[in-house]
Amino acid sequence: MNADPQVPAEGVSWRLADITGSDDSASMHILLESAADRAEELQPYRGRLATMSPAELGEFWRKVEEASTPLALAGNFAQLRFSTDTADPANGALMMAMQEKATAIETTLVWIELEWASLDDSIVETALRDPALGRWKHHLRVLRSQRPHLLTESEEKVLAEKMLTGSSAWSRLFDELVSGIQVSLPSGEIAFEEAGSRLQSSDRATRAEAAAGITESLAPGLRTRAYIYNTLLADKATDDRLRAYSSWISSRNLANQASDESIRALIEAVVSRFGLVQRWYRLKAQMLGLDQLAHYDRNASLSTGDTDETIPWEQAKAIVLDAYASYSPVLASGAARFFDENWIDAPLRPAKQGGAFCAPMTPGLHPYVLVNYTGTRRDVLTLAHELGHGLHFLLAKDQSLFEHVTPLTLAETASVFGEAVTFGRLLDAETDPRRRMSLLAGSVDDSVATVFRQVSMWRFEDSAHNARRNEGELSVDRLNELWMQSQGELFGDTVDTTGYEAWWSYIPHFVHVPGYVYAYAYGQLLALSVYQRSLDGGPSFAEKYLRMLGAGGSRSPEELTAMVDCNLNDPEFWNAGLDLVERRLTEAENAAAALAV
Repeated sequence: MNADPQVPAEGVSWRLADITGSDDSASMHILLESAADRAEELQPYRGRLATMSPAELGEFWRKVEEASTPLALAGNFAQLRFSTDTADPANGALMMAMQEKATAIETTLVWIELEWASLDDSIVETALRDPALGRWKHHLRVLRSQRPHLLTESEEKVLAEKMLTGSSAWSRLFDELVSGIQVSLPSGEIAFEEAGSRLQSSDRATRAEAAAGITESLAPGLRTRAYIYNTLLADKATDDRLRAYSSWISSRNLANQASDESIRALIEAVVSRFGLVQRWYRLKAQMLGLDQLAHYDRNASLSTGDTDETIPWEQAKAIVLDAYASYSPVLASGAARFFDENWIDAPLRPAKQGGAFCAPMTPGLHPYVLVNYTGTRRDVLTLAHELGHGLHFLLAKDQSLFEHVTPLTLAETASVFGEAVTFGRLLDAETDPRRRMSLLAGSVDDSVATVFRQVSMWRFEDSAHNARRNEGELSVDRLNELWMQSQGELFGDTVDTTGYEAWWSYIPHFVHVPGYVYAYAYGQLLALSVYQRSLDGGPSFAEKYLRMLGAGGSRSPEELTAMVDCNLNDPEFWNAGLDLVERRLTEAENAAAALAV
C-alpha cells in the first residue's frame, strides 16, 4: 500500500483474493459448489442425532462446520465486493447470485438445528458433558435456547427462501439508495459521507452548509425510504408473531444472550443520566459562543488552527500502532498486519458504503476493515476502533466457526478498548491546554454518540416498531414525529432541531439489524470499565484481557466478562461505566474553566 502521504488513504485497498484464491468471481462459485457438496454429505445423518454417541456427535458437528465455512467465505467475498462499489451492477448481481445459491444450500441444512432442538434434554445434557463436544459446546447450548421459537422444517425453508425477495432485498435497495445520495453544496456535489464529516468542522458556516445540503438531499427519496422501513417493520412483526416472541426486541436479546430485563435495565440507566448530555451541550454552546446549539453544532470540533489539518494516512497508522504497542506487543503486532498485508479499504469513493466496519471471516482467515478515511482525528480513532474488532477476531482464531464471534453485546469491547487506549495515548502526549481541551471534548462527544445517542436511537426504534404494530403503516410525518420525540428527550432545551426531522432515514442499523444499536452503549460502558481496570491492574490484567479476547464467543457474556473481573449482574455495573463518562465530562469542564481565566 504505497499511498501518497499527502492524500488521505489513497491506494489503501484490501486484497479479497485471500478469501477465494483470486479476485475472479468464478472462485466464489467454486466455494459455493464445495459448500453444496459438503451439505449433501450431511444428509445421511438426518434422523440419527438422538442415537449418536458424544464422539459421533462431535464428528457430525465438525462436518457441519466444514460445510458452513465455504458458505461463509463466499458470502463475505460478495458482500465486501459490493461494499466498495454499490453502484456497480456486476457487484449487485454477484451478491444476488451468492444469496440465491447460499439460500438453496442453507435450506437443505435447516433440519440440523430443528433436530438438535427436538432432542430430549437428558440426551443433550449427557452429550454436552462429554469432552468430545467441547469445541462446539457453547454454540449448541445457544441453539437449544432458540427451541421455543423454531417452526417446522417446511415453514423454516419457506421463510429462508422468501427472505431473498423479502427483507434482504429491501435492505439491499436501501443501501443502494443511500449510497447513491449526493449532497449539493455551493461549491459542487459531494458524497453523502463527506458531507457528514463536515459536521465536525470548527467553522460553523461549513457545518450549517453541510447540514442544509444533507437535509435537502434526504428529501427526494424520503417517501421511498419510509416505505422500505415500514415494510421491514411489518416483516419483523410477522416473523416475531410466527416465532412467538413476546416483543419486537426479544429475538435480538436472545441472539445476544441477554434477557429482556437486563437490557431494559441498561436503557433505563442511560436514560436516567440524559442530563449529562444536556450538561455537555450547554458547555459546548458556551465554548462555541452560542446561546444554543443547532443540531449541526453537536459534533463540531472545538479545535482551532492547525488542529484542523488533515492527518495523512501514514501518520494515522503510526499513531494507532504506537497506541496499541503502549498496551501490548501482541496487539501491536496483530494491528500492523492489517496495514502490511492489505486487509484495509480506506479511501472515499463514489458509491462506497458509508461508515466503517470490520468483517470477520472464518477462524482460519483474517478479517477485513473498511473505513472512509478523510484525515480527521475522529477518523484516526475510528481506525483504532475497527482494528480493535479485527484484533478480537484474530485472537479468537482457535475457536470454532460458530464461536469465533461474540454476541453483539460484547462485540464492541475490544474496539472501544482500542479506541480508549489510542485516546489515552494522545491525551498523555498533549501538553498544550487548548489541544488537551479539544481532545477531552472529542472524548465526551464520542461517549455522547456511542452511549446516549445510541440509546436514544434505540428508543426511536422501540417507538417505531410498536407504532407500526398498533397503528398500521406509518407516514413520513409520523416517523419524523417519533424521531424528534426520541431526540428531544435526549437534547432537552439545549439543541435547536430545526431541519433534523428526516435524519432517521439514512441510518442503516435500523434497516439491517433492528435493535442492534443498544449494543454500542452496552459495549462502550463495559469497555470503559475494563479500560479503567486495565490502568489499575498492570501487566497481569493485560494477560486476562488477551485471554478473554481469545475466547471469542465460546462462553456466555457473564463468563467472558468474569475473566476480567466484571460482574454483569451487579446493578451498579452500568452506573460505574456512566460514572467514568461523567468524570471525563467534569475534566472537560475544568479544562474549559481554566482556559477562560
